[in-house]
Amino acid sequence: MIKNILCASDGSKISAKAVNFAISLAKDLGAKLTVLTVERVSRASAARSAYWDSTVLDAGDAITRAEFRSVADRAKKAGLRKVQCVTVCSRDIADAIAAYAKKQKHDHIVIGSHGHRGVQRLVLGSIAEAVVAEAHCPVTIVR
Repeated sequence: MIKNILCASDGSKISAKAVNFAISLAKDLGAKLTVLTVERVSRASAARSAYWDSTVLDAGDAITRAEFRSVADRAKKAGLRKVQCVTVCSRDIADAIAAYAKKQKHDHIVIGSHGHRGVQRLVLGSIAEAVVAEAHCPVTIVR
């Protein structure tokens, strides 16, 4: 039985589809939903860089906060009350998602995928595919 769902979100349109699916799934199952955003650069590591710009980091934080407010609003409108939004920092996004899911005992992961094929897939890679390979639990890919 699914009781604890993790949904990865990066603010993209496909990610919004995944969040909507996860909200609906969590509501239908009476499960808790956690929406996870993975940042590639933390404030601490950026501060050690000669190229550090707090304006850029503040803008990124504002975008993440807006995304989380949007998630909370959509969940509330759907009648889902057990929602939390979390940010972690890692250079390896897929590993961060899979590790967070395992550490926090999530029993299902939802993630969006653009579904690239051929050369695009070779060049861009697939975070969703890597999450499936690394995850300890079932993964639903939303396209």
